[in-house]
Amino acid sequence: MLKVIKLYNTVKYLRFEQVFFRLLYRFKKPKVHLLTIPLSSENWNWNGPAIFKQSIFDKNRVEFLSLAGSVDSIGSWNDPAKEKLWLYNLHYFDDLNSSDYLSRKKLHINFINKWVLENPACIGNGWEPYPLSLRLVNWVKWFSKQGEVEQKYLGSMLQQADVLSQQLEFHILGNHLFANAKALTFIGCYIADKHAECYLDLGLKLLDREIPEQFLPDGAHFELSPMYHEILLWDLLELIDLANTSQHIKLLQRLPYWEKVATKALFWLKSMIHPDGEVSFFNDSAIGIAAKPQQLFDYAISLGLKITDDLPSLITNEHSGYSRVSSYIYTLIVDHANVGPDYLPGHAHADTLSFELSVGCERVFVNSGTSLYGVSKERLRQRQTAAHNTVVVDGEDSSEVWSGFRVARRAYSNLLKVSQHDNSVFLQATHDGYHRLKGKVTHSRSFATSQERIQIKDELIGQVNQACAFFHLHPTIAVEIVTDYIVRLVTESNVKLSIHSTSKIEILDGTYHPEFGVCIDNKNLKMDLVDNQLNTIISIIED
Repeated sequence: MLKVIKLYNTVKYLRFEQVFFRLLYRFKKPKVHLLTIPLSSENWNWNGPAIFKQSIFDKNRVEFLSLAGSVDSIGSWNDPAKEKLWLYNLHYFDDLNSSDYLSRKKLHINFINKWVLENPACIGNGWEPYPLSLRLVNWVKWFSKQGEVEQKYLGSMLQQADVLSQQLEFHILGNHLFANAKALTFIGCYIADKHAECYLDLGLKLLDREIPEQFLPDGAHFELSPMYHEILLWDLLELIDLANTSQHIKLLQRLPYWEKVATKALFWLKSMIHPDGEVSFFNDSAIGIAAKPQQLFDYAISLGLKITDDLPSLITNEHSGYSRVSSYIYTLIVDHANVGPDYLPGHAHADTLSFELSVGCERVFVNSGTSLYGVSKERLRQRQTAAHNTVVVDGEDSSEVWSGFRVARRAYSNLLKVSQHDNSVFLQATHDGYHRLKGKVTHSRSFATSQERIQIKDELIGQVNQACAFFHLHPTIAVEIVTDYIVRLVTESNVKLSIHSTSKIEILDGTYHPEFGVCIDNKNLKMDLVDNQLNTIISIIED
C-alpha cells in the first residue's frame, strides 16, 4: 500500500500528454520508411567551437564517463553489462566535435560506417529519441565540413530524423524534447529536401513552445540543475549560430528572441558558478558533462552577445529560487528553490535550503554532487537530503525522492525576506517538505552575512523527534577539533575558518562526487538541533 501511495503522489503531478504519450508509445512503434530519392545538402559549413574530450581512440576502443570500453562486436552497442548512460554516450558521437577531431577523420568515417552497418533501424539504444537527437546534430555539424557527402549518409540522417519525428519525447518533456527539436531543426537546415523542410517546421514549432516554457524570466532553465542549464544554454547558442551560419529565413525571424533569452541565461549561469569557474552542485550537477562556463561565455561573445563581468554582492533569482551573496573573500550560493517543474522533477535532489560556500577560489562547503544515474542505492543516496548542506528531520528527506528519477511528495519553499545594508545581507526562507510527517514540520533557515562572517540559523516549527544538519566539506579542507562546539577548517592555501555551533559538532566520513564515475573521500559536519534550533557561525580568520 505504501508503494501505491508513493506512486500516486508521483504521477498525480504529470501532464496529460506525458501519460498519453507514454501509453501510446507502448503500442505504437515508429515505422521505417525507405528513402530512394536523391538528396543533397545545403551549402554551409559549421564553424562553431568543438569542445568535447576525445572519446573514440581506435576502431574499437572508446571511453565515456571515466570508464573505458570496446566496440568489437555488434552486441557492444547494446551491451547489457554497461550502464544505460554509458551506452547512450556511445551513440552520441560527440568525438566528431571534439577539440582535436581533425586528426581522426578516417577513424570517424569508419566509426560512422560501423554504426550504420551494425544498428538497423529502430533496434537498440541508438534509435531511442534522445541519443538519436544528439547524434543527428553531431553528424550534421561534421558532415557539413566534408564537402560533397555520399547519398548513404544523407539518407541515413534523413531516416533517423523520420524515426525521431515519430517518437518525440512528449512522455518526458523538458530537456529531452528540447534536444529533439534542436535535432530536427539542424537536419531541416542541412538537407535540401521537402521532407527535411517538414522536420525543420516541426523542430521550430517545438522550440517556439519550449523555449518560453523552459527558460524562466530570470534566465534559469526550469529543471533547476546548473549542469542542465549549461547543456540547454549551449543548445540555444548553437541554434543562434545555426541561424547566422545557414541564413535560413525561418531561423533569422526567431533570432532576436533567442538572443534575448540567451543573454538572461548567461547572467543566471554567472550567478551560479563558484570562483573556481565551475558550477555549483544543486540537483543533478557534475563537472565534465556540459561545456565549461567559460566556454559558454566565450561562445556567446563570439556570437555578439553581451556578458556581465561584474556581479553585484547580492543576487536573488526569484523565479528559479537561488541567491548569491559575495564579499571580497567568499561566495555563498543559497538554494531556496522548489524541486523544479512539478511535472518534471526527474533531476531533482532533496536539497531545499542547502548552500555552498567558497573562500577565495577554493570550495569549502559543498553538496555531494552526482556520479551516476540509473536505479541503485548509491544513486538514491546522492539525491537524499543527508547528502546536502541542510537539515534532515526524523530521518526523512525534505522531498520524497525515490528510484533513479522520481519524486513523490515534495518541498515547496518560500523566500520570506532578503535585505542588504552596506556590507551586510539577511536572507530567510522556509520550506514545507516535512509537513507530510506526523509533526507537520516547517523548516526555516536564515543567513546573516557580513564581510568575513556568516551566521546560519535553523529553526523547526512543529513536533520533531530528532533533527540534524549536515555541512559537507570539500576533500581538500582539513578539519581541526577545537572544542565540542568549535572546529577549525584550513584550506589548501592556508586560509582558516572557525565553525562555532550551539550543538556538539560530530565529524563524519563521507564521499564527494564532482564528476560522473568519480568518488572522493571527504569529511562532513553533523550537528543535532536542540529544542528545534541550531545556530552556526562561520568566521573567516585572516592572519
